Amino acid sequence: MTKTGVKKMLLTIGAVITALAATWYALFGLKPYTVTATEINQRYSYTQPQPLNMQLQADDNNGYHFHYTSFDGATVNGYMRLPETAKSAQPVPVLIGAHAMGRSYQRWWLSSYKERTTRESTDKITEMALAKGYAMVTIDARNHGERKDPEHSIVDIINNLHWWGEREPYEAMLIDTVRDHRVLLDWLSTQPQFDAERVDITGYSMGAHVSLLLAAVDTRVKRVAAVVPPHINSYTAIVAPLNMLAGLADNPVLLFSANDDEYASEKENKQLFDALPNTEKKHHLFEGGHVLPAHYVQHFEQWL
Repeated sequence: MTKTGVKKMLLTIGAVITALAATWYALFGLKPYTVTATEINQRYSYTQPQPLNMQLQADDNNGYHFHYTSFDGATVNGYMRLPETAKSAQPVPVLIGAHAMGRSYQRWWLSSYKERTTRESTDKITEMALAKGYAMVTIDARNHGERKDPEHSIVDIINNLHWWGEREPYEAMLIDTVRDHRVLLDWLSTQPQFDAERVDITGYSMGAHVSLLLAAVDTRVKRVAAVVPPHINSYTAIVAPLNMLAGLADNPVLLFSANDDEYASEKENKQLFDALPNTEKKHHLFEGGHVLPAHYVQHFEQWL
């Protein structure tokens, strides 16, 4: 084949690839969209189950394994532990811990789980919170931990989002996890041992994302400590914190990020922090990637 023939063949191949890519994007590629405040309120609203069917099983560590029925009939499982100060008559503050994608609520309680280290060091935050007099409360997110659905795995949800533009399963997983937490707040607010005016939330990665969303739609959450939240843009607008800033106006936020995070660039993290409407906010920036150095938890000492 002559050089001219090779050149023509390469140009033809390039044109075919370009056409296929354009066709794929037209049919399946994610495209940005906008949401209104009314649409956000509608998607995150829920009907409170009647009665609030919380089932508790005490252990020997001042803790309780629990499960309850959520707004849509789904069973939510989790674990909570009260501090030693809960033995007094004074109501105790509450810290809700939200886990990362692919993890489970046990990551807030154990330094390793299923022979894998808790690299995000969230168990250290739990230890600190209990020592500071907080009750710690954690649940499994939708499609995680004991709530995994073999027909709709996390890998499937993420792959279908990026390859086939199926945003609804991803958005629903997050929104329904937020609504599960809202039902949990319904129950917490009825319990005299908890201080309903001092309910805070912290989360790592997806848990940080969930924390910001929950605080934005539910005024019962007072403060947020968001550790390496992924950057979410308007390709999944209904779960983008940047589209829900009005709801965070009353929430002091502590943000942790890294300068080489594969899920949120330094510029994107700065954009989020600058956009947070409450002036009582603080940003801790670390060298490295999505897994922060273990000493980041020291900054919780003063926050708690």
